[in-house]
Amino acid sequence: MRELTEIKAFSKPLITNLAKLGISSVHALLLHLPLRYIDETRITAIRDLRAGDAAQVEGEIIHAEVAYKPRKALIAKLEDMSGQLTLRFLNFYPSQIAALKVGAKLRVYGEVRSGFFGYEMVHPSTKAVGLKTEVAETLTPVYPTVAGLTQPSLRKAIGIALAQNCMQETLPARLYRDMRLPAFADSLRALHNPPPDSVLQALENKESPYWRRLAFDELLAQQLSMRKHYARRRSVSAPQFSRSRLLVSALLKSLPFALTQAQQKVALEIEQDLTQPHPMQRLLQGDVGSGKTIVACMAALQSIENNWQVAFMAPTEILAEQHYRKMLGWLTPLNIQITWLTGSQTKKEREAALAGIADGSAQFVVGTHALFQDAVRFRNLGLAIIDEQHRFGVHQRLALRQKGQPEPHQLMMSATPIPRTLSMSYYADLDVSVIDELPPGRSPIVTKLISDSRRDEILQRVREACLQGNQAYWVCPLIEESEALQLATANDTFALMQNEFPELKIGLVHGRMKPAEKQAVMAAFSAGELQLLVATTVIEVGVDVPNASLMVIEHAERMGLSQLHQLRGRVGRGAAKSTCILLYQNKLSETARARLKVIYESNDGFAIAQADLHIRGPGELLGVRQSGVPMLRIADLERDADLLEAAKSVADGLLEKHPQQVEAHLDRWMSSAGDLVKV
Repeated sequence: MRELTEIKAFSKPLITNLAKLGISSVHALLLHLPLRYIDETRITAIRDLRAGDAAQVEGEIIHAEVAYKPRKALIAKLEDMSGQLTLRFLNFYPSQIAALKVGAKLRVYGEVRSGFFGYEMVHPSTKAVGLKTEVAETLTPVYPTVAGLTQPSLRKAIGIALAQNCMQETLPARLYRDMRLPAFADSLRALHNPPPDSVLQALENKESPYWRRLAFDELLAQQLSMRKHYARRRSVSAPQFSRSRLLVSALLKSLPFALTQAQQKVALEIEQDLTQPHPMQRLLQGDVGSGKTIVACMAALQSIENNWQVAFMAPTEILAEQHYRKMLGWLTPLNIQITWLTGSQTKKEREAALAGIADGSAQFVVGTHALFQDAVRFRNLGLAIIDEQHRFGVHQRLALRQKGQPEPHQLMMSATPIPRTLSMSYYADLDVSVIDELPPGRSPIVTKLISDSRRDEILQRVREACLQGNQAYWVCPLIEESEALQLATANDTFALMQNEFPELKIGLVHGRMKPAEKQAVMAAFSAGELQLLVATTVIEVGVDVPNASLMVIEHAERMGLSQLHQLRGRVGRGAAKSTCILLYQNKLSETARARLKVIYESNDGFAIAQADLHIRGPGELLGVRQSGVPMLRIADLERDADLLEAAKSVADGLLEKHPQQVEAHLDRWMSSAGDLVKV
C-alpha cells in the first residue's frame, strides 16, 4: 500500500491536511468519495432557467452595486443573449466587488430562485471567462473536506492518485461479472469524474452501479474480516464442559413456570457450544421480558457442575443487584455459593469477595465494571456472561475475558433486538441466538401518546390506578444526556408528586443515590409498600415489578426508540392490563414525530429496532462506535441489503480458495478504517 509521503507531487501541508481527514495512503485517498456533484458541463440560457434547479450561466455584468436596504448586500445583474439574472451576495469581500465590475464576463453556478426582480442566484460560485475558456468535460465532484483544504486542491490530489496505477482488482474478476458489477478502476473513475450523461440522482443517492460495486467491496471486506476472527477463535483452547446432569434439571423443577419453546431451543444451542473445546462467543438476544436470564443461569450451572467459575456482569448497580437477588433465589437451594462485587462495597466486604473469587469458593460472581479490575483474580473462570453487552466498550469485555486461562466461554445478552442486517454485518463473527416469543400470561401493553397540555388528566389517571391497588412509574426526561440536569428534574418531580398526591406513598430513584438507598427504594416498590415510583432512566433495564401496570414517560420525544421500548417493558410483566403514556411537547421535530409514531403503533421489539436503525443508524443504535468495529463509510445496511446477502454468501469460499487475494482486499479496505477488533 503506497503512502502519500512517497509521492513527490504531494506537499507537506497537503499531506498534513489530508491526515486530518484520516487519509495517509493512496488507497484511502482514492476511496475518499464525493458527497455530491455540480454539473458544469453545459451552459444554460437565462430564459431557460427554472426555479429550484441548479444551473450554470455565462454572461456579462451590466450593473453592480452595494445596497444597504433591507440589509447590506452586493447585487449584480448578469446578462446573456436571452435575458437577465440577479446575483446576490450577503457576505462579500472587496475582491468580489472588483470581480463583479460592469463589463466583466463571468460564468456563474448556483441554485435558481424567484426574486422580486425575476430569477436570482444567492452566493453563486463565479469564475472569469475568456475566449478560450471551455466547459467542464465531466461532472464536478464536491468532497468532504477540512479547513485549509480547498475543493480544487482535493480534486487535484485525487487526480494524481488516479494516475498512480493502484486500482487493480484484488479478488477474482469472475465474482464481479457474475454480479454484473463494473470493474474497480472503472467505478473509481466514474465516481470521481462522472461523464456528462450520468444520472445525477442515481449518483447522489448512491444507487448507480459504480456506487454499488464499492459498497459490495466494503461489505465483503467486513464479512471476510469477521469470518477470519470467527475462524481464529475456533483455533483457541477453552474449557470443555460436559452436559449438566444434575443442576439444570434441579433448577427447572424448582421454577413456578415452564420454559417456552424458544427458550428451550436457545438453551440447547448454548449447551452444545459449551461442550466444544474452543471458546463460545454467543450473542443471546430477545425482546424485553422474553426470559434471557433463566437461559443464562442454565449455562452458568453447566459451567459450575464442571467445577468452573462464572462471572455475570451488568452495566448498572440496580440491574446487577437485581440479577444477584434473582440468582440467590434460584441457586441458593442448590448449595451454590454466589458472590456480589461492585465498586461501592466496603473494604471489608470487597476483600471477602475477592478472597472467595481467588480461592474458587465463589462459584457464581455477580457485579458491575468492578469485575474486570486488576485486583480481581479468578481461580478458574469458565464462563463470562455480559448483560446489555453494547453498554460495555470493547476493552472492557476483553478485560473480563482475560480473567480466565484458558480463555473462558462468553455469553453476551441484549434486550435491544438487533435488526437482521445489523446482525449479519457487525455481529458476523458471533453466533447469535434469538428468543422470539414471550412467556404466556403476559398482558399486552397499551401505548398512548398524549400532549403535555393534558397533564392534569394524566395525574388523575395515576391517582385512580394507585388507589385501586396498582402501582405506577413516573419517568423523568433525559435532558441532553446530563445526569446533573436529570437529577434536578427527578427531585423537582418527586416534590411535585408528593404535593399532588398526599394520600399516596411515593419513592424516588436516580443514578446518584447510594446503592443501598436505591436498593431500599426498589425493594419497597417491589414489595408494594410504595404506590408510585418517580425515576430517571436508571430503571430502563432489569427492573421487574409484576404489579406495576402504569408508566408515564415525560418528554418522550427526547428519547430513542430502543430506550422507550425498554422503559415500556417495565410494565406489562404481570396479568393486569398495562398502559404506557408518552407525554410529549406540542412542537415536535419530524424525527421525534417519526419515533413516537413507531413506538405507538408497535410492540414488536424487532420492528422497533429496524425503525431505530433507519432513524439513527448503526453507530448510535448499538454503541458500535465504542465496540471496535469500523463504521461502514459507503454501504448502507438498508439500501444495500441485497449486497450484504451476496457478500455473506461468498465470504467463506473466498477465504478457502483465494486466501492471498483476500488479504489484499482487506489491506485495501480495512487499513484506512482502522484495525478491526471484535470482542
